[in-house]
Amino acid sequence: MKRIAFLSLTLLLALAVEGQNLYVGTYNIRNKNSYDSLQGNVWQVRSKVICDLINFEQPDIFGTQEALIGQIRDMLPLLDGYRYIGVAREDGHLSGEHSAIFYKVDRLQLIDSGNFWLSTTPHQPSKGWDAACVRICSWGEFKELSSGRHFFFFNLHMDHVGVEARRQGAQLVVRQIDSIAHDLPAILTGDFNVDQTNEIYSIFTQQGHLTDSYEAAPLRLCENGTFNSFRSDLKTTSRIDHIFLTSHFAVDRYGVLTLGYWTPRQSTTSEKGHDAPSEIQFNSQTLRFPSDHYPVMARIHLLP
Repeated sequence: MKRIAFLSLTLLLALAVEGQNLYVGTYNIRNKNSYDSLQGNVWQVRSKVICDLINFEQPDIFGTQEALIGQIRDMLPLLDGYRYIGVAREDGHLSGEHSAIFYKVDRLQLIDSGNFWLSTTPHQPSKGWDAACVRICSWGEFKELSSGRHFFFFNLHMDHVGVEARRQGAQLVVRQIDSIAHDLPAILTGDFNVDQTNEIYSIFTQQGHLTDSYEAAPLRLCENGTFNSFRSDLKTTSRIDHIFLTSHFAVDRYGVLTLGYWTPRQSTTSEKGHDAPSEIQFNSQTLRFPSDHYPVMARIHLLP
């Protein structure tokens, strides 16, 4: 009986620890537009690769940037067991890009959610400071079903032009996280349009007391930065897409996933590769990426 009780207790403890593990991510999926399509980066093709990647990786929760409502509606039937929260930035409803948060319904329960704008009037759709675009941050409070623990998830897309808008917006986000999440665990993801060397990045890591999951990870798969401009020949050390964490979390591993796909060229011939088996026939195709950003993923866990 003692052995059975011990094994049962061990199993319960293992399940509790497993329940506190989270696989999280951020992915700027690039808005659907006619210019990209003319360049061969067609949303109808890209969307399937994006969803295949998500279904393969199975993150518990991830933030997206730039998605229009039509893109979200295209993705939902292709994704395995996900729902989303978030509104469009232009009108707080359906007009414009979203900073949507997708989550697995069999792992997480949505408790509360909301949105605020990166401006001096954060509770209504508005453009802030010197920003080129209206910018929004969406958030949710979630309960991890296995452990019962709660955490907050914030997701944003900062302006690509306005330096002051990024600076003031960063300070606003730090204040909002404190106000909304209080002392509960919080995750902040997004396209920040600043890399790890920028002074605005330090607003989050110093004033906000957040940790960059890249810096905290003992194991990294990071062969490139996070922006690729839809080109496979570009290499950078700049990371502008980040996963920030409060001190309630530890990081197990971090990755920038550089998955690509291939599209046929107008004219191509079959060829043999060097030292390839005779059964293999190659044909030259164009390597593309499903977005002009790479997805960033991190395996993290809640500390006791």
